[in-house]
Amino acid sequence: MASNAWPHLAGRIEGGEHILPIRVYFEDTDFSGVVYHGAFVRFLERGRSDFIRLLGIGHDGLARGEHGERLAFAVRRLALDFTAPARIDEVVEVRTRLARLTGVRVALRQSVHRAAETLVAADVEVVLVDGRNRLARLPAAVRRRFEAGADD
Repeated sequence: MASNAWPHLAGRIEGGEHILPIRVYFEDTDFSGVVYHGAFVRFLERGRSDFIRLLGIGHDGLARGEHGERLAFAVRRLALDFTAPARIDEVVEVRTRLARLTGVRVALRQSVHRAAETLVAADVEVVLVDGRNRLARLPAAVRRRFEAGADD
């Protein structure tokens, strides 16, 4: 099978929104086959990580000091609104969009969908921290990639 027949594992960006399909596995559910609420946090993390990856901002590059000093993203705030359950074997989509960008904060709007139905909505704020876990400004190159990705 040709490699281009596979969808990109990191999802895709359409109209400034990152879309990542995720299949619900047994490990994601509680005893009744419904997705455990904590699993949605993992789904959202995957969506954020792959969004950042597709923007060309690698976690590994940040950690190696690609932008002058060793940096890492950290979640500062996470607010979730659960509206409907997901169940084992379903395929859901995690959608991630840039909401606001400042010198030190990246606000993202995320959601998990089953077809047109919103299951979870989330407002997430991430920051960069340095090797001593102190708040760091967004490097200009990182900021430009977020701005460019929001315009796609």
